[in-house]
Amino acid sequence: MNLSLIKEVIIMNNIIDLTKPVAEVVKEHPEIKAILVDLGFKPLAQVTMLNTVGKVTSLKAGAKLANVSLDKIQKVLEFNGYEVIGGNND
Repeated sequence: MNLSLIKEVIIMNNIIDLTKPVAEVVKEHPEIKAILVDLGFKPLAQVTMLNTVGKVTSLKAGAKLANVSLDKIQKVLEFNGYEVIGGNND
């Protein structure tokens, strides 16, 4: 088995795109829902909010609504082992 290919797949799976809808990101990475709620995305704790507003609101737009800086989101996600794209520095 090609270990570099496995590593590439693992790395690709740890990418969080801040321009994607919140619901899509949580579907791809269910474990980050708790992180986002702790960061201030409190409505995500409600399944209905995730399945309605979360489908049309990106993490970037949600950050503005929740009054959470993109920098803080990016730092927390990176601390938890994710590569973050689509932020202020991209």
